[in-house]
Amino acid sequence: AKTQAVVTISKSRHKLVTKFDAAARRSSNRAEHLENAAQIMKAGVLRVGGVLLMPESLMLQDKKMVGSTMIFKAESIEAVRTLVERDIYYTSGVWDLERLVILPFIAATPLP
Repeated sequence: AKTQAVVTISKSRHKLVTKFDAAARRSSNRAEHLENAAQIMKAGVLRVGGVLLMPESLMLQDKKMVGSTMIFKAESIEAVRTLVERDIYYTSGVWDLERLVILPFIAATPLP
């Protein structure tokens, strides 16, 4: 059976965090990041991915990004970690690696 895992990196203590100065690196590496994500989604491994925002920036044109969240369906947590560590956002320093969290995940509702 495959393992579902959620990955979060965020500026808060409990999400997948981007470094405070990561905006320029995020922008310059976005195309490669999205291309990689599309390939992993096509393989059925990445189920959901997206950016975390500061709540006060939600209605603004210039959104304040503070992290990322992804849900994977993979062979193991280690396989998910490998995918994350190969991502350009990981290798270029967009994500705050000290706040990377990968946890098993069981969905209560259907995933796309």
